[in-house]
Amino acid sequence: MKEPDDQDTDGGKSDRSESDGRQSPGSLQPASRSSRKEDDKVLEDAVDETFTEGEESYLEDDDSYAEHLEGSSSSFQDDYVESVGKSQYMEPPGPAAEEAKEEVKKKIPQNLFYDYRELVSMPFVTPESNIPLDLLILVHSFGYDCRKRANLQLLDSNTVMYIAGNQLIFLNLKTKEQTYLRSSSGGGIGVIGVHPDKTYFTVAEKGVSPDIIIYEYPSLRPYRILRDGTDLAYAYVDFNYSGTLLASVGGSPDHTLTIWNWKEEQPILRTKAFSQEVFKVTFNPDNEEQLTTSGLGHIKFWEMALTFTGLKLQGSLGRFGKTTTTDIEGYMELPDGKVLSGSEWGNMLVWEAGFIKVELCRSTSKTCHRGPINQIMLDEGEVITIGSDGCIRIWDFETIDTADTIDETGLLEIEPINELQVGKNVKLFSMIKMNETGNNFWLAQDASGAIWKLDLSFSNITQDPECLFSFHSGAIEALAVSPLTYLMATTALDCSVRIYDFASKMPLTQVKFKQGGTAVAWVPQLVSYTGAQIIVGFEDGVVRIIELYDPKGLTVFAGRKKFLDADLHLKYVIKPHTAHVTALAYERDGEILATGSKDKTVFFFDVEKDYKPIGYITTPGPVCQLIWSTVVHPESTLLIICENGYVLEAPFPTIKEEIEDHNVLSYEIKDMCTKCFHFSSVKSKILRLIEIEKRKRQKELKEKEKEERRKQLAAVMGEDGEKEFQGEEEEEEEEQEEPLPEIFIPSTPCNILCGFYSEPGKFWLSLGGYDSGFLYHCAFPPYDKSSDITEKKDEPFDFRFLEDTEDNPIQTITFSINQDMMFCGMQDGAIRVYVLSQNDLSLTNMENYWHFNMHDNSYGCIKGISISFDDRFLVTAGADSNIFVFNIFSEFELSMKAKVPSPRFGIEREPIPEDIEDPKAYSIENARRKREHDKLMKEVEEIKAGKREQLRALRNQFQKLLEMNEKLPKHMQFKRTDFDLDSKIRAEINRKTAYKIQQVEKELAWEKEKHQLGLMKLQNRFRDSLQSDTIVVHAIQSDHKVSSYRLVKPSKYSRFKRASQSETRASKLDRLDKEGPGRKDSQKDIGGAISVPEESIIEKGKQFRPKTLSQIMVENQIEKTRKLVVKAERAQVKIQQRKKEWDELYKSKPADDYEDPKDIQAIKEAQVYMGDFNLKTAPDYKIPENMRINAAKKEEELGQLDSMTHSKKMHMNKCILSLRDLKVAVIEEIQCLVQELKNIQSTLPISKHIPIPPIPQIHPEEIPEKRFHYDEETLLAFKRQQKKSEDEKAPQVEQAASTGPGGGFLRLSFRKDSDLTTRNSLFRTSKTSSFGPDIPKLKEFEKADPTDVELEIKKREEIKHIYMQQYLTNRIKELIVTFDAELRLLRHQKLKLDTQMKLSDLHHVTLFQEMLLLKNFEKQENILQERVNSLDKEEQDMQWKINETLKEMEEKKNEITRLQDQEKALYAGFQTALGENNKFENFLMKVLKKRIKRVKKKEVEGDADEDEDSDESSEEESSLESDENESGSEDEVFDDSICPTNCDMGLFELALQLREKRLDIEEALVEEKKIIDNLKKEHDTLSKKVKIVATNLHAAEEALEAYQREKQQQLNELLVVIPLKLHQIEHVVFGEIPSDLSGTLVFSNRSLRRLQERIVQLQEENSKQQKLNKEFRERRKQLIREKREMAKTINKMEETVRQLMISKFGRVIDLEALQTLSVNTTLEELKIKKLRKELTNTKEMKMWEEKVAQVRWELMMKTKEQTKKLHQMNDLCIEKQKLDSRLNTLQNQQGNAFQGPRKADVVARAKVTELIQLQAERILALKEEIALLRKKGGLILPPIQSPQENR
Repeated sequence: MKEPDDQDTDGGKSDRSESDGRQSPGSLQPASRSSRKEDDKVLEDAVDETFTEGEESYLEDDDSYAEHLEGSSSSFQDDYVESVGKSQYMEPPGPAAEEAKEEVKKKIPQNLFYDYRELVSMPFVTPESNIPLDLLILVHSFGYDCRKRANLQLLDSNTVMYIAGNQLIFLNLKTKEQTYLRSSSGGGIGVIGVHPDKTYFTVAEKGVSPDIIIYEYPSLRPYRILRDGTDLAYAYVDFNYSGTLLASVGGSPDHTLTIWNWKEEQPILRTKAFSQEVFKVTFNPDNEEQLTTSGLGHIKFWEMALTFTGLKLQGSLGRFGKTTTTDIEGYMELPDGKVLSGSEWGNMLVWEAGFIKVELCRSTSKTCHRGPINQIMLDEGEVITIGSDGCIRIWDFETIDTADTIDETGLLEIEPINELQVGKNVKLFSMIKMNETGNNFWLAQDASGAIWKLDLSFSNITQDPECLFSFHSGAIEALAVSPLTYLMATTALDCSVRIYDFASKMPLTQVKFKQGGTAVAWVPQLVSYTGAQIIVGFEDGVVRIIELYDPKGLTVFAGRKKFLDADLHLKYVIKPHTAHVTALAYERDGEILATGSKDKTVFFFDVEKDYKPIGYITTPGPVCQLIWSTVVHPESTLLIICENGYVLEAPFPTIKEEIEDHNVLSYEIKDMCTKCFHFSSVKSKILRLIEIEKRKRQKELKEKEKEERRKQLAAVMGEDGEKEFQGEEEEEEEEQEEPLPEIFIPSTPCNILCGFYSEPGKFWLSLGGYDSGFLYHCAFPPYDKSSDITEKKDEPFDFRFLEDTEDNPIQTITFSINQDMMFCGMQDGAIRVYVLSQNDLSLTNMENYWHFNMHDNSYGCIKGISISFDDRFLVTAGADSNIFVFNIFSEFELSMKAKVPSPRFGIEREPIPEDIEDPKAYSIENARRKREHDKLMKEVEEIKAGKREQLRALRNQFQKLLEMNEKLPKHMQFKRTDFDLDSKIRAEINRKTAYKIQQVEKELAWEKEKHQLGLMKLQNRFRDSLQSDTIVVHAIQSDHKVSSYRLVKPSKYSRFKRASQSETRASKLDRLDKEGPGRKDSQKDIGGAISVPEESIIEKGKQFRPKTLSQIMVENQIEKTRKLVVKAERAQVKIQQRKKEWDELYKSKPADDYEDPKDIQAIKEAQVYMGDFNLKTAPDYKIPENMRINAAKKEEELGQLDSMTHSKKMHMNKCILSLRDLKVAVIEEIQCLVQELKNIQSTLPISKHIPIPPIPQIHPEEIPEKRFHYDEETLLAFKRQQKKSEDEKAPQVEQAASTGPGGGFLRLSFRKDSDLTTRNSLFRTSKTSSFGPDIPKLKEFEKADPTDVELEIKKREEIKHIYMQQYLTNRIKELIVTFDAELRLLRHQKLKLDTQMKLSDLHHVTLFQEMLLLKNFEKQENILQERVNSLDKEEQDMQWKINETLKEMEEKKNEITRLQDQEKALYAGFQTALGENNKFENFLMKVLKKRIKRVKKKEVEGDADEDEDSDESSEEESSLESDENESGSEDEVFDDSICPTNCDMGLFELALQLREKRLDIEEALVEEKKIIDNLKKEHDTLSKKVKIVATNLHAAEEALEAYQREKQQQLNELLVVIPLKLHQIEHVVFGEIPSDLSGTLVFSNRSLRRLQERIVQLQEENSKQQKLNKEFRERRKQLIREKREMAKTINKMEETVRQLMISKFGRVIDLEALQTLSVNTTLEELKIKKLRKELTNTKEMKMWEEKVAQVRWELMMKTKEQTKKLHQMNDLCIEKQKLDSRLNTLQNQQGNAFQGPRKADVVARAKVTELIQLQAERILALKEEIALLRKKGGLILPPIQSPQENR
């Protein structure tokens, strides 16, 4: 074994001088173990005290080391900030930072290294045992934990490292040499990682608060130690890209994520990663502030952010959304922040912003890998994925980076660039790239137990995958060592058996089977002298004996391949069990082989007779171990250990003679005298005894201390001290002892793990569960055949305590050859060696032992431990897939090599026995039982056959009797029922028969339903889609035939129509036509409807009350107001109606630029249909909107074509079907005619017979629907035919298969139907023949010569029959000819239709190609169309807003004009009121025009509104103040609050009122102007936006047009087939068709004629339009003249109206305002409301006055009552005073007799005083006693007793 050299010099030690005293965790281990051992020998107090002192010293040392590192902890965050960049995390320096700068920062020196010898965990050796620490030295490791995550790391091009239990193994790929590094904690290694520079590597430990140790490479010196990163184990570690930071994530239970500044040994950030298992954590190589973690059902994205509270680690959990939640093993960070991860089902997930952006799969929705994706990497611009399916696939990075969803499924199909299938049964777990220049080699970790070297260059010289190393996958189940040499055999559930040479550290060979191995043993030398045989048990119950040999010893032939060092040959295969084989053992003399299994059986085989089965015994539980007694025992017995607490001892089985007993039905041995021991738990009793012993020792120790104390007192005080000690001893109270532990027996027996014989009839056991911690020595009770082993409970008679095995029991045990050492494999993977006395199997001395953790502490339970034949090597195999080889107490490592046995003579020619590969194959016992069962069934069948023969003879005899009975006369015959012996028997037989039929139907129900479903699926697939099958109608006399079309149901295109994107947008001209001027009004008025309140409903039960005078007054006032309002409203309605009429009249007036809609439509049509148009092939061709095509329209066109062709074919099929029906009718009529013809010919002489025409037959092709008609007879015939065909030979089978489609039962069905048709025809013929000429049936009379009359009659009849014969023959011919003519005519139509259908098919192909092309363009076209639509809509909305803004601006301008007019009218009115020559005119005008401050009147709507109003008012006030200041000093001269003398007070008041109105008007003007300014700004903004949108719309339309043009060009490139005849081709050159037809056009004659006619039409329209233009010009001149005359008339009428108003009113007034003048409605309503309120208040006041009077009367009555009661109370008080004075007088007289002190009071006071003094004394005594007790060794006096207690 190679350990890292101690390269830490003195300089390194001086750097760590402050922490030299610190004790390593490994060095603590012996101290803790010794303390636990002393626990059984000395008092617990002393042990606890020593352990506590040691622990305190350790903690003090830790504190000193923490102080040593404290100086560096203050700068870890600053260093990190500097490393990630100052620009991002720069903060202003505060006072704390300045203070920190003043302090001297202590940092760990760069050249500091730790001492490996102090860190590494060492074996534990019992103190003072003289057992050397290097008792076992690791020599080699053959295993590899291939299922551990990231367990393959590359340090350089030749060195890899991986974890093996508590070791880190460095493997040289070239020399295969191993170097080992031990765990520091002894608790195992969790995970490893490598620095990006390959100069450091991390070892993350397992255990309580494990460390992360960073070693330097290649010196392997400990460089840094990171502490307190997790609770129990690390799950993953990763360096960032620059190597400055290290991320670690812990395992269960804390799952802590920590970011380390590893060079300073300080954590930067720490948080909980997730609540479930976390698989992996990595830095983003492009952004080191981002991390990713993944694990069980989650992925999480982290970011290091600098917040106001400091640097934080913020995590965002990935949300799966619609995607199924999955465990994520492999992922990769993309440069832009996205993350690409794998999934359990094999697809890749692209994550963006915490959500799944898209899921990547392969074409046809195939997964990217079959199974989970374990690793994803980015290498040289390509994405590499590694899957559990053994495949490596290379993907395009750009495709993945730009991937996005295209539909609702969220899937995107991509294909890999390259792919490599590593091999079968390969499960790739991780992969690392080798640093070889010019090559692209990778090392891969295979979870199936291998390390591969892969070439991913994918070139023509790419190397095949190379398996560098092969190991077991999963737990190693068993281990065996050769008894002659240094060979070892192992097996596991990975179905392999492997052979190793552990002396030369080399694997030799391996073999794989179908099932996993569970047990292995090396056949002893007594059986195989050369030690070449290995016996292996498997999980399916099979036992195989394999022979090992050296193939180099075989006879060498020319051309033979290169041999391996060893090979395996299968010798025997047997299957004794049906479950896992758990134990294999050979008897000490090698005569018997015993095998045990989980099926609770032990099988015995005779080895000498080629493993002939002897028999088996059943056990009460699953067998876990078999041990034969050694030669020391007088008899050979088998120790059978069961898992569930039973131990059996079976004697040597009796081997039967060679003559086999055929009467034995089973191999079970029932007469074997087996002893049984049923283990009963005694651990609680042992613990109770230990506790009793412990208390006894404590008691003895106390007695010893008392004796010493007595002697001390006697020496000091003499006899007084002796008396004092005796007094203390008498007075001392006994302390109450705690109750002893209760006896506990677990309800479920603990599993027995292993055991071994100690002496005959006695054995040791190791148990798990509650009973662990001891070795139990047990003995078998005497054999009792009558006892029930399940009820008996046996206890061990002795035990041995095992230290530190309470939760870590011994799993397996082996001994050295001299039995002076016992090697134990522990459950936690540790090895324990007990040093014993030689051949001391009673284990009298087990105090000294050696203990070392080797395998993984969590799951590395040692499954097998064996020692070599010479006690030189120890081999262990664990459940962590590791196999370790140790050198036992050897200072020098010798180079040895195992000798592989030579092959037996003729082994290469020896036949290999037939292997049992089927796990369901019969075992030996089941095979014998099956053979006996088959034999019994054969005998039963023979008996049944004999009975059937007897029944057949009786049946024949009964049949003869029935025939004899039928031959008898009627009156002598027996009835059928007379033959029944008992009617009940027949009824019972019928019932049983019906029941059996019912049972058979139930049994065959599943089969029946299966075939029905199969038939239904066939029909759904092939028949239901057919609308009509092919029917071929044949002519009768010719070979002509016509066939119908085979029609399927209409396609989806004929039924499907979808709206396209472009259909949703009409053209601009259509929109302008459809949109009227009312659009903006309608949009403006949306939501402007005012809800009308409902009328109140008068209650029905309201009683009528007479009206009061006040109500009458109110109603009169209301009615008067209402009449005035109605009058004003009527006038208003008239005016509004008149305005409306004027508006309508003005609206009907055409505008100056008015044009006739008909002219506009005509111009539009001319623009569309007239002009110089380009061809579709032209590069500048512009597609009109009405001619634009898309996929939806093309699908509709395709559907119309399909519908048309389908209807025509359907029509033709109906015609052919009618023709077929006609043929059937013709055949039926011919059958009738032929029958009549036969009847006629029967009366004619043969010489005059005409040949009867053959009756036409219906061909099977003409009635295809009858092929699917069948009945029971048809099915039976088909079954017979199928059975017959199975019995025939292959050529006959082929011949039968070559029959037509109508073969089989279908053909039989057709024949049967044809026969039925013939019978029906004959029946109809017989009916029709009854109407034909009667043919007399001549009766036989005596022969007589016919008379002349008879001869004449006969002659006439003959002539008649000859005529009818000719007539019927002609009729038959006529029917046939007529039918054939109909068929030929229909055939001609069918041929024409075929031509059309072919053309339609060609057109269909063209349309389909166009549709596919359009679908390719559809997505982008829809995007462009959507953009055009959105921009168009945006432009319309903005235009509408502009129009609304303009309209509102116009309204506001009108409002400003109106306000200015009001202001002018106000000044004019005031000037009129002043009159002329008013001396106060200037003063009053100044009062009117003066600007004053006043509060703005606004409604309070809320706090926010008040703030805004206050701001506005303050602004206005400031403006008013400025205006006042500008007004000059004149405003300050006069006072407008006082009216001057001699000035009219009314004018002064009027001036003040008008000033308020003026101010209101000015404020309104300011508001309106502000609104107008805002509207102008809004209008300018909208105008700019409209221009931008119009530009964008134009660009979008141009892009859409270009795309349409590109689409049209692609459509033009499609080939269209058009069949033409020669006379249709007019483009000829010299009478011949030119070879180049690219410049030709295909034009229809109709279109050509239409164009020529259109030329003539346009010429006529041109002349007609010229005439109309001339007429319209004349009409326009006339209208202009009439308009001038009308304007003059209007002006005259307006002047007349103005003069009339002045003459009548004195000025021009507004007549509308005069007409609508009415009362002030608001004022009248307020007056009515005031009147009603006064009436209500009057009523209420009257009511309250009445209530006040009532309450005053009640107050007066209460006052009277209270006055009366006060008088009574006064009388009582006076009387009470008198009584009190009398009572006082009496008391004074009586008290004179008792003036002196009483005796009783004096006595009581004395007692109380005495009691208080006693209590004070007792308190003082108790205080003194407490003070003594506080001091150690103080003299404890007996408690002070009170005098009363003494008495």
